[in-house]
Amino acid sequence: MIKKMLAAVLLTLSSAAAIAVPFGSQSVLVVEDDTGKVLLEKNAGAIMPIASLTKLMTAMVILDAKQDMNELIEIERSDVDMLKHSTSRVPVGASIPRGDVLQLALMSSDNRAAASLGRTYPGGVPAFKAAVRRKIVALGMTNTVIEEPTGLSPNNRSTAADLVKMANAASRYREITDRTTDAKNIININGRGVEYHNTNRLVGAKGWDVGLSKTGYTQEAGRCLIMSIKAAGKNATMVLLNAGASSARVLDALNIRRYISGEEASNGRIARSTPIRAASRAVSRSPRFSASAPAIIKASSGRIVKVKNGPRAKLQVVPVKKKVVVLRKRRH
Repeated sequence: MIKKMLAAVLLTLSSAAAIAVPFGSQSVLVVEDDTGKVLLEKNAGAIMPIASLTKLMTAMVILDAKQDMNELIEIERSDVDMLKHSTSRVPVGASIPRGDVLQLALMSSDNRAAASLGRTYPGGVPAFKAAVRRKIVALGMTNTVIEEPTGLSPNNRSTAADLVKMANAASRYREITDRTTDAKNIININGRGVEYHNTNRLVGAKGWDVGLSKTGYTQEAGRCLIMSIKAAGKNATMVLLNAGASSARVLDALNIRRYISGEEASNGRIARSTPIRAASRAVSRSPRFSASAPAIIKASSGRIVKVKNGPRAKLQVVPVKKKVVVLRKRRH
């Protein structure tokens, strides 16, 4: 009886915590890594499309196969996305070392790179899919289905609870943590160095200590994020699924970090550690501002940021006008 009462109290406290932090993502789970304690939770058992979060599973299966990371992989026409017609800066015909292809798939979330990793798995795509199924079972991800390596298929589905298990497993691969926490890197493509950037703008940002990161987006999945961070001496992993916009996903991550650090959650106002682009978009969605008039905020740079509200919110940076001092010479 006492155990049931304690469980009810813990559930109530967990629910209260979730209510106290405003979330734009439809499903949220934040777990303290060292203890396994659930810090924040919202619809953690809901099964949803996971988009490019899939690529963490792809990377683990590829690394488990102990393939040569220096072996050249040629990007083929079959690697091109014909489902969503997503763009790629990796040209067909390019020959790239498998280690760099893995970097492109994880850091820049390139779909051609991920597709080529699955295609060149020992035994081909059928063997890759079988290996993924075995990995899912081994990790105890009972509500997860992954049918292909990129995440483009809406049939790649999971829950935030399952994805925390996947994130914890991925964090044990140095090859994954190093690549997902690179803010940018230069990859040799057909003899030319091409700079690629991390799809998570919080990686490398001031005030963020990120140990693992992966973003995802499709129309069905919305904006998704897996990220392990250190804040206030605590290590925690967060999973965000189906946010309506990148700004909502960033604001959720900010509020989670504030919660872990014991700070007050933000309702959309600019934080100094937030990039001005992310902050301005977050502000445009804040209910504190009237839909009929633009919100005007003064940025730390001294510029005026004007945000037009509504479904087509726009950001306009207006330089501060300097006072003009006219010196008149006296006539002698």
